[in-house]
Amino acid sequence: MRLLLGLLLSCHTLLALAQPDPFPEAATAYRVEVDGRPVWERQANRRLPPASLTKLMTVLLVLDDYRPQAEVTISRTAANETGSRLGLRNGDSFHVEDLLAAALIHSANDACRALAEHIAGSEARFVQRMNRRARELGMRGTRFSNACGHDTPGHYSSVRDLALLANESLRHRALLELTAKQQVKISALNAPRDYRFANKNALIGRYRGALGLKSGYTPRAGKCLIAYAERGPTRVLLVMLHGSDRWWDAVDILDLAFDHARAAP
Repeated sequence: MRLLLGLLLSCHTLLALAQPDPFPEAATAYRVEVDGRPVWERQANRRLPPASLTKLMTVLLVLDDYRPQAEVTISRTAANETGSRLGLRNGDSFHVEDLLAAALIHSANDACRALAEHIAGSEARFVQRMNRRARELGMRGTRFSNACGHDTPGHYSSVRDLALLANESLRHRALLELTAKQQVKISALNAPRDYRFANKNALIGRYRGALGLKSGYTPRAGKCLIAYAERGPTRVLLVMLHGSDRWWDAVDILDLAFDHARAAP
């Protein structure tokens, strides 16, 4: 009976993947999973720059040995990070959970770099851990060269691999407790400085059931997104690399995925 059920589920997945691409203009590559099973995908193994979707691996390594109240001191290299940032100051200290929120929700590179240095002592050693964890997860089309998602040579992933990463990350419920927040305030522990920021994921608070996970953008990567939503028992995961009209396309794809789940036998 178990073997027969497995064969039926496999046939259902293969039939779904054999359907015409319902969103040919949505992104260079994307993958949609419903309750952990792939439904639609395009160029699932193509290696592309993942922008700040990279931070999900950084976050996973933090969550693997999560100590939310541990204190992290911002180094000069972290404070000088470029791109999206909060403007954290050299020498200020924060709880790990606050820097995790900043990295996930605001996509703050200074917070991300501080976490990498806290975990491994340096970004270079942390990147080694990222690549080792990627191999453990079976992410064969992925190589990281920095912790935050900068466009650098040899930094790439695929929507298939990022779906593996997202599913592993979702094993940690603390992740969704952060990514589902619309507004966050964090405070330095050793200075009278507060930082307030809104969730950069435009689906949060606007799309019913949306809980995360991560958005990203760089000039080379384009608009990227890992969207996760739950409605009742149904779970939908969307991974998009080099998207076009990212938010509207995500809404359409998620809607179709939930419709697909309702229509499934």
